[in-house]
Amino acid sequence: MPPVNYPAIVVSALAAFLLGAVWYSPALFARQWMAANGYTPEKLEAMKQGMVKTYTMSFVCFLVTAWVMAVLTNRVGVGSAMGGVRLGALTWLGFAATIGLTANLYSDKPRLAWVIDAAYQLVYLIAMGVILAVWV
Repeated sequence: MPPVNYPAIVVSALAAFLLGAVWYSPALFARQWMAANGYTPEKLEAMKQGMVKTYTMSFVCFLVTAWVMAVLTNRVGVGSAMGGVRLGALTWLGFAATIGLTANLYSDKPRLAWVIDAAYQLVYLIAMGVILAVWV
């Protein structure tokens, strides 16, 4: 396994987490995302009960994603911001977008739910790619 930059991994995970807080806020896509998923105000209130566990697990997932991106960054020799953009976009296209779309096709959720989530994943994977590629 190639060496990885653990502070950059943590910062990348934090960036994805914070971007999600903005992405799914009323300032951006909260209303559209809730409607696309069919969430009522009552359902959202019920979901708030387990949010500490949900936030913790999602941050752990971001750490794992950032670690894998760091390994890929080192393995393929990405060392520039543009290289990080390309790696983030490529991993999104090959994994996040396709896996998410396949899951959406077999669900009863409208495609808009996938579009909102997939766009978020594209942005945070690019952000992770850039952070990991340029942080020396």
